[in-house]
Amino acid sequence: MQRDGVAVDPRNVFRCLSFAVPDASPSVDLDAGLRRFGFEQFRPGQREAMETLLERRRLLLVAPTGGGKSLTYQLPATLLGGTTIVISPLVALMADQVASMSAMGVRATYLAATLPGDEVRARMGAIARGEFDLVYVAPERLAFGGFRGIAQQLNVPLVAVDEAHCISEWGHDFRPEYMQIGDFVQSLPKARLLACTATATPIVRDEILSKLGLPDDTPQIVKGFARPNLALKVKELRYAKERDPHVDAALGEALGSPGGERRGTGIIYAPTRKATQEQARRLEELGWSAAHYHAGMTGSHRDEVQAQFIDGQLDVVVATNAFGMGIDRGDVRVVVHLAPPSSIEAYYQEVGRAGRDGDPALGLLMYTPSDVQLRRRLLERGADGEPTPKAIFEHKWGLFLELMRWAEGGSCRHDAILRYFSDEAETMGGCGKCDACLHMGEESHDPEEVSLIVRKALSGIARVHNRYGLTAASKLLKGNKDPRLERSGLDATRTFGALAEHSEAWITKLLRRCVTAGWADFVGDPHPVVFLTDDGKEVMAGRRPARLVLPRAVEVKGGASKRSGGSGTRSKVDAPDLDEAALEVFEALRKYRRERAKDDGVPPYVVASDRTLRDVALLRPRTLDELGLAHGIGPAKLEKYGEGLLACVAQAQVG
Repeated sequence: MQRDGVAVDPRNVFRCLSFAVPDASPSVDLDAGLRRFGFEQFRPGQREAMETLLERRRLLLVAPTGGGKSLTYQLPATLLGGTTIVISPLVALMADQVASMSAMGVRATYLAATLPGDEVRARMGAIARGEFDLVYVAPERLAFGGFRGIAQQLNVPLVAVDEAHCISEWGHDFRPEYMQIGDFVQSLPKARLLACTATATPIVRDEILSKLGLPDDTPQIVKGFARPNLALKVKELRYAKERDPHVDAALGEALGSPGGERRGTGIIYAPTRKATQEQARRLEELGWSAAHYHAGMTGSHRDEVQAQFIDGQLDVVVATNAFGMGIDRGDVRVVVHLAPPSSIEAYYQEVGRAGRDGDPALGLLMYTPSDVQLRRRLLERGADGEPTPKAIFEHKWGLFLELMRWAEGGSCRHDAILRYFSDEAETMGGCGKCDACLHMGEESHDPEEVSLIVRKALSGIARVHNRYGLTAASKLLKGNKDPRLERSGLDATRTFGALAEHSEAWITKLLRRCVTAGWADFVGDPHPVVFLTDDGKEVMAGRRPARLVLPRAVEVKGGASKRSGGSGTRSKVDAPDLDEAALEVFEALRKYRRERAKDDGVPPYVVASDRTLRDVALLRPRTLDELGLAHGIGPAKLEKYGEGLLACVAQAQVG
């Protein structure tokens, strides 16, 4: 290439830009650097992030997968001179970015345990001689004194910590090796520090700052989470065996027919290794070019599948969440979750791998009642089989419940996610593409009727504002007696019984949807109380529209309870966590419990508690092993009552 009529080695282009600048406030041309990367304009938040990093020297950047976080450290690295160090756990990402940087003339390399020893030593020597502008290292490398010693002898203008949520024990992907990053960055006091993550709630962001030794006033930028090109959909199913038709429909919608003209690719996330193999085999039988991927495969096999995916040889990859990190392919047209992941953060990171090119893409999440209980059992047992510490369990269970509330929620799915990540500046007031927005557009309910119901619900929250939780608000709106309502005089207000025509379970679901919509929230610990947000006050007053999908009405069967003698049937207990099918199983289990307790001459609770029966109704187990996942089912009860419970479940489902 030529510059001002003089031949210039392209490898020196960026070094020409790395002019000496004052450390405090470097004057660099970000636009010129951007053009040399081949881009015409910055993505949302990128310029602000770079300018903040250069001026303030510290930054925590939260941006979604595919949101352009890498450029935030790559571009400054080419302008600041010296050797920028990027700490990343993703070897595939490091190798891919080094190849891209090298192709543009940036002197870049990476260090990881996957490299031969001779190659590592050669690269370390070149790093020590200052031959690289950009060095990627795995966090494990920081344990080696040799690398630390070299880093302290270099001019390091910037240290970037990618996937920074891994340093937080509250994050969804905590990694112990990240704990040494804080000491490393403190050993380079002159370096700017950028912490990047795609998934960080406020509590995780606070811990990132703490573990990296950053002050509380470190700038934080949360931007770029809006992905209006993604059509997000959620399907609640009764059984896992119902998934396949929905998978086929999603692939057909996004990719066309098997063997046809390739319109991109798809990723299906499965909850188990076995499920990846079974689903990939099924799709191959249908004519799709499919492969499975999970952490139990050999490294060479995983590399082969990954290479086939990157090269466009596969229509679909069926994988556990081990697949996809750091792989930048723009034409993923569909991401399907066969079961819910661990949190909204994990979900949005995974579904965000679709539609990175900006074209329309589909995200489908499916869940069954048993998925919820299985997730709880896994969290209780922990990765190593040991009981999870209570605080960590409660935090991770709370993250999962946030995802399930989002899945159930009746407001725009994109806006709910943006509020979750505190990126409210990008909310759209309805994306018009997700299933909730489409449902609202086809809603059979009169919008005025929906508005009235929602405003009544919000008035119930306003009555218990900062005093009680959702249960009290539900009882108030239903008109059910409760000591708290009586003590506070709320049972004498006009709100008492305002939604009496609906069940308390239905009202609770409606109130949860109001929380998801951002009209109500919780405060306090360990017993949170509900309060009305400013947006909620506007909706309640009729100054803002109440756009919401009302919960489905579930018929609760059974006659009135009779306290006196006679053969009257008992009414069903209020079990708001059970769907209609699970309620049928639950009632059958209660009948079995009564009969078995009578035969054994013991109280019913000796056979099983209500909580145990609810778990069994949700799990709908077919084997003793599956039944053993239910709360309160130990080896003794499994032996004594297991076969009877399984037979009861099977009979209830047939009936």
